[in-house]
Amino acid sequence: MSTSVPHAQLQLSKSGMVHNYKYFRSLLKESTKLMILVKANSYGHGAIEFARVMEEAGAYYFGVATPIEGIELKENGIKLPIIVLDSGLESYGDIVEHDLEPSMPNLESFILLRKVLREKGINRWPVHIKLDTGMHRLGFMEHEIPALKDFLMESPEFFVKSIFTHLAGADTPHHDKFTLGQLSLYDRLSSDLMTILPEKPLRHSLNSAGIERFPQYQYDMVRLGIGIYGISSVDQSKVVPSAYFRCPIIQIKELKAEDGTVGYGRRGKLGPGIKKIATICVGYADGVNRRLGKGKASFEVNGQMAPTIGNICMDMCMLDVTGIEAKMGDTVTIFGKKPSALDLAKNLNTIPYEIFTSIGKRVKRVIVD
Repeated sequence: MSTSVPHAQLQLSKSGMVHNYKYFRSLLKESTKLMILVKANSYGHGAIEFARVMEEAGAYYFGVATPIEGIELKENGIKLPIIVLDSGLESYGDIVEHDLEPSMPNLESFILLRKVLREKGINRWPVHIKLDTGMHRLGFMEHEIPALKDFLMESPEFFVKSIFTHLAGADTPHHDKFTLGQLSLYDRLSSDLMTILPEKPLRHSLNSAGIERFPQYQYDMVRLGIGIYGISSVDQSKVVPSAYFRCPIIQIKELKAEDGTVGYGRRGKLGPGIKKIATICVGYADGVNRRLGKGKASFEVNGQMAPTIGNICMDMCMLDVTGIEAKMGDTVTIFGKKPSALDLAKNLNTIPYEIFTSIGKRVKRVIVD
């Protein structure tokens, strides 16, 4: 993998993506299908680029959050079917126009979609029923199932393609009793729904953590999200980074103690001796969290770790590269193997999802291997 970058890049590792895909695939039966979540611009990685690689790797479905995300994939040549997990109440016309498949969390959504389908004279539109088994965010609860069954039996406009639920704490062992309760309830409710459906739908309950920790509940399909991006809930050594956030050094200064400080607010204090300060072309607008300044984090420069100095700026930040062989144009790794996105997340007391999705749109996404 080349590390020479002319500007800020999120370098997508095709080999890393495929490695992670094969790892999670190895935990599943051959017949189990894989949905890859590419919502939120593929967790910040670049949805179009990532989806193309996953299509080639063998994905069965893509999952997005909004119709806009699904439309973008369709308009860029993605051929796999796409589930819209949060369709919104006014988007069913767009969903039908662009051949997307909505998640249906309540009867109100079904009624709105049925109105659109009847206006267009369409029958058997593929839909995906979401069951709320304990996440309590979206989905049909147990007491709502009888009304849903009655509605479906009188609505030929719908083809129930799948029935699914979402686990609230599958990554955390002390929630295992709750997770098993969710899975038991899901099994019972989905089995009940299937008694009135003319065709057997796909069933899916597992997210990335569920695939690793509860593979016995894989049903017909699983939904792979954060795992494909290089984060494991069980053993981080099993996965590899799917992307490397990199940028060049754009200037180096040698400063003495009497030069005072570095950056906004004069928060970067220069100690004794000559300090070598590198400026790099990423800041908080690009996804380098402002709380990583003032030495809170270190980034990789030519195999060594260089701490930040001073406040992170909107478009730039500064590193103390004293004692490191570094020059203008050398590449700095914000995250990849070292530091990893997980390292930065721990540093900020957050999760790697936030690290990934914070990467700004002006950071170019490129596939490098």
